[in-house]
Amino acid sequence: MALKRRTLLLGVSAGLALALPATAGTSTAEADAIHERVLVLDSHADVLLPSTPARYQAPGGGSRVSLEKLSAGGVDAIVLAVATGSGPRDAEGIATARRDADAKLAAIKRLIAENPGKLGLALSADDVERLKREGRIAILIGFQNARILGNDVSAIDAFYAVGARIFALNHAGHNDFSDSSRPSANEPESEHGGLSALGREAVARLNDLGALIDVSQLSTPALLQTLTLTRAPVAATHSNARALVENTRNLSDPELDAIKANGGVVQVVPFAAYVHRPSPETVKRQREIRVRFGLPEVSSSANAGYNTLPPETQDAFLAALRQVTPQATLSEYVDHIDYIVKCIGIDHVGIGTDFNHGSGIVGFDSAAEAPNVTRELVRRGYTEAQIAAIWGGNFLRVLRAAEAAAKR
Repeated sequence: MALKRRTLLLGVSAGLALALPATAGTSTAEADAIHERVLVLDSHADVLLPSTPARYQAPGGGSRVSLEKLSAGGVDAIVLAVATGSGPRDAEGIATARRDADAKLAAIKRLIAENPGKLGLALSADDVERLKREGRIAILIGFQNARILGNDVSAIDAFYAVGARIFALNHAGHNDFSDSSRPSANEPESEHGGLSALGREAVARLNDLGALIDVSQLSTPALLQTLTLTRAPVAATHSNARALVENTRNLSDPELDAIKANGGVVQVVPFAAYVHRPSPETVKRQREIRVRFGLPEVSSSANAGYNTLPPETQDAFLAALRQVTPQATLSEYVDHIDYIVKCIGIDHVGIGTDFNHGSGIVGFDSAAEAPNVTRELVRRGYTEAQIAAIWGGNFLRVLRAAEAAAKR
């Protein structure tokens, strides 16, 4: 599918209801025509560095969101995350995390500079629409994990100044700003009871800047406190439905309801562990593998704590899990979209892939396969206007609302 150059379809109304199932005659060509017309936006993907473990790369190597794959999949806009994982919070650990973040930021800027006719940096929702009209893919910059900041709230401004517009306070492991939905090994379930004083200050600062707050990865108390404090809608840029798959990275019905009340959006992620509900036999085998590798038998997810293993055994552990865990499918993935649509409405659902950080399922394993999602949505009876809302309209709405909340 060639790089798209058509006009953006927006203006999805809040009252849209899920359409009746599509007829058996609905063709792939019709679905592909819809995919060509709507704005296709991925709200979260990671940046590969030379030091990134090979397990995060696409089969055969390379990025799942390369320029070639984005173009082949008709993706019009993508948020590339300047993200770091868990680690020490001392001066050396923070400095290491900052170097990693700086390297990812430089890689994003270099990618855009080397492809000016095909890519452009978007600093606003209006920029995303303008770049689409120009036939270029919009690159937005995300920020993930305030561990990079140490305990300096003002450092948020520096990342905003270089182009970051979507900010997540957390990743795996608690930091000085907030509790994570996935505490690192040997961490308590909660360190701050949600947000710390720094975290609350950060929410206010992000609102003042007009940045979009990303609540994926936050613990439930931290998420709910963020929703209480923020004066703008939020996005969970890569999260799924906990009612379908019990995982602390997925969102419970009360969390979904709270995001709806906030006017926010949940961007559904094709991450196998968050998409596929394992059978009791699979869980048993996964637990046996965890014990064999010296990890706690019971955990929030099968791979929780793998990054605490010695580097030379991490790949072996993950490979052992893959051998006993069935692959997640595109149908299971769209089941999460269906569930969230029925739970909180079509205006509060989107797509964020988390590609290059372990995500990818059968049928949606790179940006090149984005049309498969549209085909499945059409097969299930979603209208073009609804698909436009899911693929990009809802995310642009909350991004624009965050911008409007800024103090000028």
